[in-house]
Amino acid sequence: MNLTNEYIFDGRFGLERETLRIANDGRLAKTPHPFEDNKYLDRDFCENQLELITPVCGSIDRLMQVLEHLDNQARTVLSEMGEYMWMNSNPPHIDSERDIPIAKYHGEKAFKHDYRLALERRYGKRLMLYSGIHFNFSFSEELIKSLYNGNESYTDFKNALYFRLLKQAFRYSWLPLLLTAASPVYDLSLDGGKLAGSGFDGYSSRRSGDKGYWNQFVPVLDYTDLYTYIESVDNYITKGALFSAGELYLPVRLKPKGRYSVEGLMESGADHIELRMFDLNPLSRLGIFREDLEFTHYYLIYLLRLPDFVFTPELQRAAVMNHQAAARYNLSEITIDNYPAKDAALSILSDMSAYFKDFPKIVENIDLQKKKITQNTRYCVTVYDKLIGNFNDSMLELAKRHGGDI
Repeated sequence: MNLTNEYIFDGRFGLERETLRIANDGRLAKTPHPFEDNKYLDRDFCENQLELITPVCGSIDRLMQVLEHLDNQARTVLSEMGEYMWMNSNPPHIDSERDIPIAKYHGEKAFKHDYRLALERRYGKRLMLYSGIHFNFSFSEELIKSLYNGNESYTDFKNALYFRLLKQAFRYSWLPLLLTAASPVYDLSLDGGKLAGSGFDGYSSRRSGDKGYWNQFVPVLDYTDLYTYIESVDNYITKGALFSAGELYLPVRLKPKGRYSVEGLMESGADHIELRMFDLNPLSRLGIFREDLEFTHYYLIYLLRLPDFVFTPELQRAAVMNHQAAARYNLSEITIDNYPAKDAALSILSDMSAYFKDFPKIVENIDLQKKKITQNTRYCVTVYDKLIGNFNDSMLELAKRHGGDI
């Protein structure tokens, strides 16, 4: 990737942010989804899991503006109902699974309800309450066209570009997680039974660790090219190991335009990449900081410059293990490919600094990320200190301040 390309920093950006709606007492709201006709204010697994979905934006600045607008819009309606948003990836206290009503869809969308029933049977309701942020990114068409070499069809070139990025982003998905994990404390009721109280079991991000949001097996896919990849996903669906491509719970997805499906990816090809490893950050009113999204943008540009590689089954399993390792709290005990995580992270960040050396603002952003490692000022450390005493009451207080910083 030539950084002198006039389109190099252009892109399209989108974000999906899940939160849970809570009542005045901090328990999960029991009301129906209040935004039935708003495609930007949807729900996810259950009726009380609100999902803000931004339209595609031409910059991260615009993305944050739109996210703030949707956030304010949702908070206004919820305030009138006496409800709040729970800005943590770990849910509040759960009295019973009756508190988790599966999202209701009817008519031509009834399949969505049926799909969630199937997920309940396979994973249980509690697991599906983990909430997070998905960041969607695509390069501008102008950039892709400027890179096109004419040796193959434009569609094949574009597919290959995104497919290569998919492999790199999955292999190195552990670094954004290490830098942004923000949910070390949880309510013990998440483990089931009659448990209650604040819990901590060594994770910086429980949903990304080995107790979190994963398939019941490690999907091993054929990364030879886009079409072998699609075929290998479809094989899992045919065997019943996956209900659909949407059940592929890996940190990164390659997505077509429109509804995510094997058929859509085969017919229209790759349109964008989705990064799924971001926790809701309770230190930010919007759940995520602008500088972390900006860093992610630079990271994706950087990853595309790395040499291509054969993504063997062994490397795929290692990528999952590294991702789960990065979800641990104690930085000194985390290893990535048998190297200390601190060294592995600083090696990449230093290489990024050298790559972007002619762009002072980018280097400044990377330096901020380095400090999280060298000074152990990761978000999870701050969140732990503020929430370990009383997770539910502290988070409820935050919710009632309508997203003010803690």
